[in-house]
Formats: sequence, C-alpha cells, structure tokens
Amino acid sequence: MRFHWTRFALATGFALIEHGRNRFAMVLVTLFVPLWTTLAFVAMPDTPAHMRLRATGETLAPHGNELTELSGALNAVTLITGFMMFAATFSGNSFDRRLAMAGYPRAHLVLAKVTALALISAAVAAYATAVTCLAWTPRQPLLLAAALFGAGLTYGALGVGFGSVLHREVEGMFAIVMTSIIDLALQNPVTSSGADNPLTRYLPSYGAMQASTAAGFSTSPVPRHLAIQFTWFAGAALIALVGFRRSTRSTLPVTAQPPDPKPRNGDFSLPAPRRTAEPSASLSDTETP
Repeated sequence: MRFHWTRFALATGFALIEHGRNRFAMVLVTLFVPLWTTLAFVAMPDTPAHMRLRATGETLAPHGNELTELSGALNAVTLITGFMMFAATFSGNSFDRRLAMAGYPRAHLVLAKVTALALISAAVAAYATAVTCLAWTPRQPLLLAAALFGAGLTYGALGVGFGSVLHREVEGMFAIVMTSIIDLALQNPVTSSGADNPLTRYLPSYGAMQASTAAGFSTSPVPRHLAIQFTWFAGAALIALVGFRRSTRSTLPVTAQPPDPKPRNGDFSLPAPRRTAEPSASLSDTETP
C-alpha cells in the first residue's frame, strides 16, 4: 500500500510541477477571469431577460448583464482548465511514454492527472465564484462553485484527450476554444435565439449552465443537472484515458523470443554428438602408378 501511495504522490508531484511551469496559464487565471467576467457584466445592458429555466421549471427574469456574466465565468473556467490540461499533456507525452515503458504503472500516472485536474478546477472555480460575488450576489454561491467545478473538470478531461491524440499545439488550442465558444454561446438566452432548443441539452456544459443559472437566480437545488455535468466529465475522462493509453504505448516492433536454452521440468537432454571430419586416405590405400 505504501509503495502504491509513494508512486502516486511522485506522479502527482510531476504533474503539478509541469503545471507550475506554465506561467502563461497562471497569468490567464489571474487576469483573464476577472477581465472577461467584468467586461461581460459592464458591456451588456441590465434589461431583464425573460426565460424559462428547464432545471427548475421556473420562469425567471434575471438582468441580462448578470446572466451574461455567468456565461462568461463558465467560458473562462472551461478555456483555462482545458488549456492547462492540454498544454501539460501535449508537452509531457514523451516523458509519460518513457515512464510507462520503464515500468511505471499507467494507473498511477492517470490518477495523478485526475488529481491535478481536480485541484486546478477547484482553484479556478473558487476564484471565478469570488470574482462573480464582487459584482453581484448569486443566491446559491456554493452551487455556482460546484457548477463551475464540474465544467472545469469536463473541459480539463477534453484537454487531456486532445493533447494525447492531436499532433500540433495549434490544433488542440483551436479545438478547445471553438468547443467552448459554440457550447456556451448557444446556451446564453441573451445572445442566442436558439437557447431554448432541445438540442442544447446535448452540449458538454449544459448541466453546468443550468446549475449556475439556478445558483444565480433561484433558491431551488438542482442535483440532477449537476449529475448530468459529472456524467459528461466521466465520458470525457474515458476518452482521455483511451488517448493516454494510445500515446504511451510502445512503438517498438515486436520480435520473436529466442528459445530457452535451459531445460525445464527437470528434464536433461544429452548433448548432440559432435560431427568430426572424415579421416583422409592413407598412402597405403592409394594405388601406385
């Protein structure tokens, strides 16, 4: 047990060190979250946006700037966690492959990535919730933090999957950005006329969007939609696991093993007789001219 714990702790340390080296991500967390959420709150009008929240069945009329600020917080959390996990996976693929080929258990490496993802998502979600509470007061701050945490986990797992299967850094960044933009833009009733379309419930952050909206403007709990979001995380984590196993597999050709020269089961075999050269003919056996 102690042996497994030591390996898990060592792999987690490697993962956190890799994230700590990404200074650009630290700048994004510090500046992008408050900048994006504040701009969304200030730039949008505070006109009430009448909407029906599917999670609770209530008809709400939240201020448009507050609703857009929630969407901006979700967008910021998903982009940052997805970017951080993609960058760490993309740059650490060769290191993980060497560890796996050297005999380091893949299970410990995977658990270390999940632990790092959970810590990052929790920190970014708590920070985004605190920034939101500075602008206005959601009715259920803890539910808002849980919704942001679930969205961060989902996009972080997607980032691991993209980092394991894509071969260029720009491809992964484009995939994360476009996925987050399309996902959240279609669900914002202020900016999208298709927000009430039933197809939006199949988007990756649907559960988080419903839960965060309920957290901001309702007092009703929505455990079902939180469960939907964590189900999305489980699916994204499964895709990431398949991609990770693919990226850490050995690419060396499989060669046939030579036969074992040692006898088995106590059976002893006699050595093969040595072949000797035939004796040359003597002069007495040859004819004389």
